[in-house]
Amino acid sequence: MYVLYYYPGNASMAPHMMLRFGKLAHRLELVDRDSNAQKSPDYLKLNPNGRIPTLVDGDTVLYEAAAICLYLAEKHPELALAPTPNSPGRAEFLKWLIWATNTLQPEILVYHYTDKHVSDPAEIPGVKARSVERLAEMYGQLETKLSDGRPWFLGERMTLLDFYMLMLCRWGRGLAQPPRSYPHLGPYLKRVLQLPAVNEAIEAEGLKAPLV
Repeated sequence: MYVLYYYPGNASMAPHMMLRFGKLAHRLELVDRDSNAQKSPDYLKLNPNGRIPTLVDGDTVLYEAAAICLYLAEKHPELALAPTPNSPGRAEFLKWLIWATNTLQPEILVYHYTDKHVSDPAEIPGVKARSVERLAEMYGQLETKLSDGRPWFLGERMTLLDFYMLMLCRWGRGLAQPPRSYPHLGPYLKRVLQLPAVNEAIEAEGLKAPLV
């Protein structure tokens, strides 16, 4: 049985949705950020970064949300949530997964935790404003990608990217131009939200509207 250390709405959300989608036996362990539990000695033994999520699979302890998602997809190829190595679409899949975790996700963190990226509090408004501009450009890239009208992020078949992009778009729901407001990105997010596994994860985590 997998054990997923999570906090509602955090980066654990994408792995959580994958576990639900695959009907994979798992147990959720809440890491209470409100009490700074991610910095507790016991949790740091699992994840020395003090961040969420962490996945435990027997003797395997894995952190970083994208790595967990890819691990689950490759351990359970029957779910077909990732193109297999050397198959058509694998390069495109890897490009967008790394872009999501290395480009979009860090920028969202700058926006939400601007104080951690400046030494002078007076710089916060300027840095946050610039981050909003960059996020508009990045969500705009998702909008362009989805303008071909295909149902899922990579085309006709779902992949783990659909869970991951939903999670990252959720984190932008408070922007003046949230992802749900884009003409192609918005309907796409609604499609992902209609998946039973997504609804199960949302209910289990107690997430409230607006979801994206």
